[in-house]
Amino acid sequence: MKDKKIQGEIQNLKPHIMRELQSLYDLSVPVGQLSTKELNERLIAVTEEIGREVAVYVDRKGRIIEISVGNTWTVDLPAVDARSEVRLSGVRCIHTHPSGDTELSDPDISSLRRLRFDAMAAIGRLSGESVGCLGFFTGEKEEDGTLEVQLFGPVRADHLNRIRLTPLIQSINKRLSRERTQATDDEEERAVLAGIDAPMTCALWTTEDSLAELAELARTAGATVVGTFIQKKAKPDTALFLGRGKVEEMAMFIQNERATLVIFDDELTPSQQRNLEMALGVKILDRTALILDIFAQRARTAAGKLQVELAQMKYSLPRILGQGLVLSRLGGGIGTRGPGETKLEVDRRRIRRRIHDIEGEIERLKKERLLHRERRRAARIPVAALVGYTNAGKSTLLNALTGADVFAEDKLFATLDPTTRSLRLADDREILVTDTVGFIQKLPHTLVQAFHATLEEVVEADILLHVVDVSNEAAEFQIEAVTEALKELGAAEKPMLYVLNKLDRLTNGAGGTDGFDAAAHVDLADDARHEAAGGFSGGEISSLEEAPLPPAVLRLLRGREGCAVAARTGAGLADLQEKIASFFRADEVELALHIPFTENAAVTRLHEAGRVLQTDYDERGTRLCVRLSKEEAVRFQRYEIP
Repeated sequence: MKDKKIQGEIQNLKPHIMRELQSLYDLSVPVGQLSTKELNERLIAVTEEIGREVAVYVDRKGRIIEISVGNTWTVDLPAVDARSEVRLSGVRCIHTHPSGDTELSDPDISSLRRLRFDAMAAIGRLSGESVGCLGFFTGEKEEDGTLEVQLFGPVRADHLNRIRLTPLIQSINKRLSRERTQATDDEEERAVLAGIDAPMTCALWTTEDSLAELAELARTAGATVVGTFIQKKAKPDTALFLGRGKVEEMAMFIQNERATLVIFDDELTPSQQRNLEMALGVKILDRTALILDIFAQRARTAAGKLQVELAQMKYSLPRILGQGLVLSRLGGGIGTRGPGETKLEVDRRRIRRRIHDIEGEIERLKKERLLHRERRRAARIPVAALVGYTNAGKSTLLNALTGADVFAEDKLFATLDPTTRSLRLADDREILVTDTVGFIQKLPHTLVQAFHATLEEVVEADILLHVVDVSNEAAEFQIEAVTEALKELGAAEKPMLYVLNKLDRLTNGAGGTDGFDAAAHVDLADDARHEAAGGFSGGEISSLEEAPLPPAVLRLLRGREGCAVAARTGAGLADLQEKIASFFRADEVELALHIPFTENAAVTRLHEAGRVLQTDYDERGTRLCVRLSKEEAVRFQRYEIP
């Protein structure tokens, strides 16, 4: 059998010390007993020789599952992955104090809490006698909400070994379970945010900006942010994402602030997530998992729920890991062969089957949407799709344009399911406007895949209305993030009209931009005239008359076709509708036609294919003035009046 590893600070240890530590794995402790005299004496002897702490981790069957040299922060306990928020971990820690002072230190108690040990014992030699101190949970909570810890000792080490550990653990677990049952689902989640400050290619978006957005995501999900950690690092650590020292600092902060979860700004690997859970003792999420949770809260339609579930399944599949020996894979050799599966393999197989079922259901819904789109094409109804960064105001704009009653809130991903409404423009043209899910930087790939069927509305639209939150200082970067997402969908080359929204938030310089008191149509050819206008006075936007715009707005529009609006107040919407109408008119021609009475079927086709502006009759047939697409106009050229 291959030797188990010795963890921690083993540099420069002599070979005979390493052999002695390795031999400790051969020892066992009677079930229900804290330790044995032999184990205690051998641990103390090694400590006295090397001058460092030695810790052993014992499971409830009395097996030593891990040995570490150094303090209790230096062990990852890879074999222990069975802790829950309700019960103890099933592992106890016995470690030495080289000084002989065996009172539990603050780091000892913090380790007890973050790893939810069954018990934490410190032993040492004082005046030639082995002594020790024991710490364990009472099952109750202190005033600040943390689990109460009971200390026993210092006493002679053999007295600690007489403690009946099994009934003590059962009593603690029972109290913890009762406490959890009494808690409500509305219990506040206290989150700590973490990220690395690595060299970035885009100077417009800093690590602080990204974490500020992560804080908004956490708020949207219902968490309260109690702290933020940033570490300057060229690349993430392969084991813990952050450096070990920073993780230790976070662990102490989590205990002091009673945090319940940590959210990382980048996607974690399954091993990083597992290691961090072991090191910090709280729930670990990354940006992807947080966004998936928000989507799960926001999904209302059957299609939306299916797509969210698909994304969650694909995200969780590689993170389904065995918990200790209970869920480990079947081994080889005598006594292990035969039919059957482990629970781990059954779970993975069920997830794969569910993914297959959901993909089939989404494919069916995709075909239904395709039929709807074909009917729209047959009816010649143009479609405009609202796209943009999350919380740019797409739903508010849809409500303002069409009179819809779509839910809108000042939160990220406030609306998820797509909504289509009819809009009649000033020239009496009817179009459909579709509100789509918002984009975000670092958009999880699993979401793009899962929502591809829904986002096909973007691909099939005649024009994209790219809604931009002009009051956001990172608006340019948000535009780039949306553009990248559109490229992934194959819709980046679609005709696009930029709609700079939330002008009312720029009043009196809010949002880091000059204030103003009117919204206006922007003629890009007149940039110089607008920029020469100088300062702006405050006041809420209500006027639709042409007026100067802030330089920041003009910079965003330079080189882009678009207009500025305030969807909340209605300012600029008439100009937006005119621009939309102008886009569709550009692909049309106006014709004067004369159709003989003997070919009245052509008149019917004209009403189906285009818009009839005027109808008259003479003795030979019907005279019509119509607007048709250039493609349709070719079919009726023979009726054209010279």
